[in-house]
Amino acid sequence: MLTYTLKRILQGIVTVWFIATATFVAMHAVPGDPLANQRATNEQIQRNLEQRYGLDRPVSEQYVVFLGGILRGDFGISFTQENRRVNDIIRENFPVSATLGILAVAFAALGGILFGALTALFRDRLPDLVIMFLVILAISVPSFVVAAFSQLALVDINVYLGFSLLPVAGWGTLRHMIVPSMVLGLGTMAYLTRLMRSSMLEITSSDFIRTARAKGLPPARIFLKHQLRNAVLPVVTVLGPAIAAITTGGFVVELVFAIPGLGRYFVEAVQQLDYTVIMGTTVFYGAFLVSMVIVVDLLYGWIDPRVRVE
Repeated sequence: MLTYTLKRILQGIVTVWFIATATFVAMHAVPGDPLANQRATNEQIQRNLEQRYGLDRPVSEQYVVFLGGILRGDFGISFTQENRRVNDIIRENFPVSATLGILAVAFAALGGILFGALTALFRDRLPDLVIMFLVILAISVPSFVVAAFSQLALVDINVYLGFSLLPVAGWGTLRHMIVPSMVLGLGTMAYLTRLMRSSMLEITSSDFIRTARAKGLPPARIFLKHQLRNAVLPVVTVLGPAIAAITTGGFVVELVFAIPGLGRYFVEAVQQLDYTVIMGTTVFYGAFLVSMVIVVDLLYGWIDPRVRVE
């Protein structure tokens, strides 16, 4: 188990290095001046700014400094936010994104398990057809489109009721979190529904299910204890990457709903060519995703020894 753990950690470190390198190369290949928003009034001020941010050094030296900062856990200073470090931006705003992501994952997991079980239970009947149609729709429509239509629907509902049932935007209370978390988790819920349905149908035709029926066990007990319990294992498998993907994938949703999460700063950094914020948040998100995948792999390696052998 120790060899397997060390191997997965080494693979994760190499993956994070590749993400950091690819991000650095991409940022320096993008046309434009990252200091254009600083409005330097003369060449001397421009040179001073380049020296402050290390842009006067050769690209190879900038790359070494960038990797050294990552090893120390220092992503540098923002180009557009005066004297503000990228670490501070991540520390102050990632908890908001994480809270939104956890709620979205909870919504996606519960909905995926419930609707997946229902579609398998009512296979090829009306509930199955309706749910699968909605699943395909949820997978096909981008989250920013769903977010925009959700806001329009909330406005109409609030106007019709004469009071604010749920806030259209903002952050701070549980009422502000409900709609954004549902919008963010909708695509993952649809994917988990399909996965749960396939797993349920496979379990239904298994020998131990036929044996349980032949022994005369009640259908409710067979469904809950044997079918649902075994069919949910593949869903648990993908929850680790799903948590990371949702937590790091709410950029547009946060922007649409005016949520002060890390995604909003990433979008603004892309618009303003803020190299340090873009590279810092990308590496942070990449490391978070890789860590979640490693945790799931280690858990599976502990549960199933065949994974370690492979």
